[in-house]
Amino acid sequence: MKFMLFVLPTVPGTLEDRKRLRPIGRNNERYQQMLDELRKLAQFADDVGFDVMATTEHHFHSEGYETSVAPLLLYADLAARAKRIKFSPLGLVLPSWDPMRAAEELAVLDHLTKGRIYAGFARGYQDRWVNVLGQQYHVTGAPMDGSSIDNHNRKVYEETLKVIKKAWTEESFDYDGEYYKVPYPYKEGITRWPVHEWTRTYGAPGEVDDQGVIRKICVVPKPYQQPHPPLFQPFSVSESTIRYTAQSNIVPWILVSNPPDFERLCRTYRDVAAENGRKLGLGESVGAFRAVHFGRTEAEAVELLRSTNYAGFNHYFGGFGFWEASRTQDDAAKYPIDPYTPLPPSEWTLERMRKVKYALAGTPDQVKREIETLHKIGNEGELEWFGWFFDQGFMSLDEEMRQMETFAKHIIPAFR
Repeated sequence: MKFMLFVLPTVPGTLEDRKRLRPIGRNNERYQQMLDELRKLAQFADDVGFDVMATTEHHFHSEGYETSVAPLLLYADLAARAKRIKFSPLGLVLPSWDPMRAAEELAVLDHLTKGRIYAGFARGYQDRWVNVLGQQYHVTGAPMDGSSIDNHNRKVYEETLKVIKKAWTEESFDYDGEYYKVPYPYKEGITRWPVHEWTRTYGAPGEVDDQGVIRKICVVPKPYQQPHPPLFQPFSVSESTIRYTAQSNIVPWILVSNPPDFERLCRTYRDVAAENGRKLGLGESVGAFRAVHFGRTEAEAVELLRSTNYAGFNHYFGGFGFWEASRTQDDAAKYPIDPYTPLPPSEWTLERMRKVKYALAGTPDQVKREIETLHKIGNEGELEWFGWFFDQGFMSLDEEMRQMETFAKHIIPAFR
């Protein structure tokens, strides 16, 4: 099994600190403290055998939670301080990016690290910043609810990812899409290129036609990894997302954790991959996110869970619909999917989080047994990727390092 350390770059502080220092996200001393913590975590994760360190991409977080505004810049810094661990955005929110710029910047980072990156992409669910940075595509934030807004974001995401793949794999290309065109304007081409003879002589074949008009674009550099960095998609919940990732050779990071539902999505991924010429074992090319907390006793670990990951879900993620990943079959009658009836806050309990096996809290032996059960999917497969949803910024650095050391000692060696 491979291991990911998944971090929400968080400006350290208690809720009282966040109120006293508001907006703590613009507090330079605390921001530097966050960078120092991230560097220490990356170097330790590198030393003990984590395969990947990942963060989100989010913007305008004045509250200091998820202040991951420029993940690729951050990875350039962290990779220079580590030896072997890889890095991945989970993910770049494509409806807020120009796809050509994303292709370029990821390819440059791939070269800077000599292949130590994965490319993770997402659709976007936070209105505050997606509405602003995604306005060129007329996208807005949307929960993963299959609404018209969600479906529009999905279409933009899928088209921009097509453009990125073409930019990576084709020496020069054109594209006439619904949301994006290469070159622009597409039918007319780019007519003002006075150095067309220079490009015709030294550029990629096909960029310039006989009249000196730009008809194709060549993106440089091509990625260091060939044909391109492997692809991730985070927070996969719906079956439609699982099918898309299986068709597109993308590793889905599944947030659904209730064991029968998680196994069902893994089987769907395997079956759809087979329909598209990829023969995989059950659990292969799949990632699972879990919160992990260790204590000398189970009660101690549960209290740490309560004040960190559970607090984050209650104060923050719950408002964006993330508790929907914790549904069980028992919820269908009270909170049906059609018509869509979300789980109310009364159901956002720590007990639910543990019951569906998202939150693994206990002694090292207890957590190890939980991961063993997850690893053996349906007693016939093996999970390829385990992602630790780590609570940097919600614990002291000393506690963060204790948690990391325990994971490195008891978990990683048991599943290599």
